[in-house]
Amino acid sequence: MATVKKDDRLTRSQGSLCVGFAGIFSKTATSPLEVVKIVSQVGTFHSKRGFIHSFLLIYQNEGLRAFWKGNMVSCLRLFPYSAIHLATYKKIVHQHMDGLGHISQWQAMVAGGLAGITAALTTYPLEVVETRLIAQNYRESTYRGVLHTLSSIYHNEGLLALYRGFSLTVIGAAPFSIGCYAVYVNLDKLWQESHFRFSSLQNFINGCLAAGVAQTLSFPFETVKRKMQAQSSHLPHYGGVDVHFTGMLDCFRQVIKTKGILTLWSGLTANMVKIVPYFGLLFTCFEMCKQVCLYRNGYIVSPLSYKLKPGVDQSLGPYELQEHRRYLKNTKFQSQNSSIGNRW
Repeated sequence: MATVKKDDRLTRSQGSLCVGFAGIFSKTATSPLEVVKIVSQVGTFHSKRGFIHSFLLIYQNEGLRAFWKGNMVSCLRLFPYSAIHLATYKKIVHQHMDGLGHISQWQAMVAGGLAGITAALTTYPLEVVETRLIAQNYRESTYRGVLHTLSSIYHNEGLLALYRGFSLTVIGAAPFSIGCYAVYVNLDKLWQESHFRFSSLQNFINGCLAAGVAQTLSFPFETVKRKMQAQSSHLPHYGGVDVHFTGMLDCFRQVIKTKGILTLWSGLTANMVKIVPYFGLLFTCFEMCKQVCLYRNGYIVSPLSYKLKPGVDQSLGPYELQEHRRYLKNTKFQSQNSSIGNRW
């Protein structure tokens, strides 16, 4: 998957801030595509006539603001999910490193998958809330915000309802990881050069390609998961789901029987269209935020360019650079005092 690269010239809080800002901006900008994808997966009436018509129906029936249904909870979920994913990934990788501190590409993929499952388990109730908020009619809403949705689901349907469909996250991690691995092991053949020499543009294309393949393979599992999250006997029209079922396997069976197997990929068009702008905005916003932080830390001459500041050791961390500056300042001050003393 496409990820932003760690820069040791940023503090941990600055790195988290940049990732968070980039994630929120890219999610918010591509929210209309995410809404269309999810209503297509759930099977609400908006999605009956295809990708383009879904936009028109949502706008006509619910208004422009409906394209940002569930965006707040999606952004809120980003921070704990990222923190837990990173901490779990680092721990798993550290446990499987060889004597030289190396880990195979396949092991790294598996570590990423396990870290994703752990982060998803912790934040899964927020994903259920997002699906419920998106599936409902914005102008005739049953739920009013994140806390009200969580409270309503818990009191009306029980705690397990907040984890309905989670097993599909675990099952879907396998084809997702296989898709990523299949792309990355063939990148050298695709570009006719070693992956160590890939440019930023090549890495961006690689990330989008891996996301496209991995998400396509795991999409049927996500579709059934969204239907399970949305369905409720306490909601009008059972939450807008286009089939009625009693469990995971029955959901697969009913979808294939009544709608056809290709329905398991409903919303894939919106998902594919979303990939390039999402990762493009993610990288761009991260780099913009990173430039501002590097300028504040004293590594570059301007927040508008990456021109390095002369005489600054770029290998030093931000706190080391701060201490080095303080040392030079004290040395200069003592030298000046000594010079004044010698004159007297």
